[in-house]
Amino acid sequence: MRPLVSLALAFFAVLAHAQEYPARTVCVISPFSAGGPNDIVARLIAQKLAESLGQPFVVDNRPGAGGNLGTDLAAKAPADGYTLLCAGPGSLILNPLLYKVPYDTARDFAPVSLVATAPNVLVVHPSVAAKSVRELIELARTRPGQLNYASAGTGSASHFAVALFGAMARVELAHVPYRGTGPGINDLISGQVQLAIIGIPPVLPHLKTGKLRALAVTSKGRSPELPEVPTLDEAGVPGYEMNPWYGLLAPAGTPRAIVQRLSAEVSRIVRSAEMREKLAAQSAEPGGGTPVEYAAVIRADTAVYARVIKEAGIKAE
Repeated sequence: MRPLVSLALAFFAVLAHAQEYPARTVCVISPFSAGGPNDIVARLIAQKLAESLGQPFVVDNRPGAGGNLGTDLAAKAPADGYTLLCAGPGSLILNPLLYKVPYDTARDFAPVSLVATAPNVLVVHPSVAAKSVRELIELARTRPGQLNYASAGTGSASHFAVALFGAMARVELAHVPYRGTGPGINDLISGQVQLAIIGIPPVLPHLKTGKLRALAVTSKGRSPELPEVPTLDEAGVPGYEMNPWYGLLAPAGTPRAIVQRLSAEVSRIVRSAEMREKLAAQSAEPGGGTPVEYAAVIRADTAVYARVIKEAGIKAE
């Protein structure tokens, strides 16, 4: 009977630990710079988790290498629930598919919950002589390799989005990687780079003021925030669809009870009327769901992106 007693004691110890969690500040790593879509979503969910769980959830921006640096930092953090990662397919799927990275998403992370999904938008500087996707494609074909596009870093979702566009439209564009979305937007507004495919929230104010021009969104359907802007599929690149998501993960080995508690809180928060409204203001839709469901999303998208990379001939730079 002793093994059973020991097992029961261990179970109740873990349960008690989860009920006490969190007892101090929790760090939420965003592997991109402040001001970008990932950072915005991370701060929204961190604020609400702090309110519901009674301890600070502090966002720590660790940009670099297309999200690789911050993601690796989270992978190697203690598995005690006090370091979490808010990330998307860029660093969790695309980096590992295109490059040799120091972490393994399936091995090194415990998915907590999907937080939100949000389409990207293809934007150009007003100086670009293209007011539609077809005009942009024609321009790029007359100037191969001369139009520069910004991304949040090599291997990031914004890098992959334009690389996929280039492959499907059969045009050559020059990649300019940045340490996050914010710096890339700044150079896009100033005209140092000509285009980008990027999250809607950080560029929406610049679209309204005319500092940038929207040509298409990447989702299957149009965005409620930009109802007049066609999808890339409608605008001249049939079959194009990329709908990025943002999720919360913990280092592998984090007690299951803590992961389950966080997952339940995230699902409750993102499905609340208040959070739905805040996400809608960022052109995002609420996620939620169990760790098992989020893990299934990661696996399914890994298979899809691997196929697209192979079929489109996208290579690591």
